Amino acid sequence: MKSLTFYEISKEPINIQAVIDKVVRREAGAITTFIGTVRELTGGKKTLFLEYQAYEAMAVKKLAQIGAEIEQRWSGAKAAITHRIGRLDITDVAVVIAVSTPHRADAYEANRYAIERIKEIVPIWKKEHWENGEEWVGNQLETAAYPSGKPEAGDFDE
Repeated sequence: MKSLTFYEISKEPINIQAVIDKVVRREAGAITTFIGTVRELTGGKKTLFLEYQAYEAMAVKKLAQIGAEIEQRWSGAKAAITHRIGRLDITDVAVVIAVSTPHRADAYEANRYAIERIKEIVPIWKKEHWENGEEWVGNQLETAAYPSGKPEAGDFDE
C-alpha cells in the first residue's frame, strides 16, 4: 500500500479530490479547501500566464512545517497541501489546501492560516508574463525583490 504524501510540489495539474481525500477522517466534522487559481488581471495588467519555480526540497519541508503548526494550533486538525510549479495558464490551479477538523470554525481558520504561511515561508516564486513584458515578482508576499532578476536557492533559510 502506498503511503500518503500530505505535502507536495507538483509539475503536473493538481488532482483536487486527491488532496481532499488525504484529510478525510471519521473524527472530522468539517473539511475546508482553498484552491488558488491563476487570474487574468493583476494590478490592472493583463496576465498571459505565470511560471512558478521552487526550491523544491525546502518547499516540501516548509509545507510540512505549516501542517505541523496547524495540528499544534487546532486540536484534531489534519492538513494536506499541494503547490504546482511550471507554466500555469489563466484559471489553472496553482495550490490546493485541504484541512479537516472536528468543527467548521477551526477548519476555516486553519485553512486561511495555511495560505498566509505559505506566502511567508515557502520558497516558491513566480514570474508573471504580461502582454507587454515579464517580471520575477519576488517572494509571494511581494516584499522582497531578486536583484539578479531571478531567485536563487541561497535566498531562503534552511
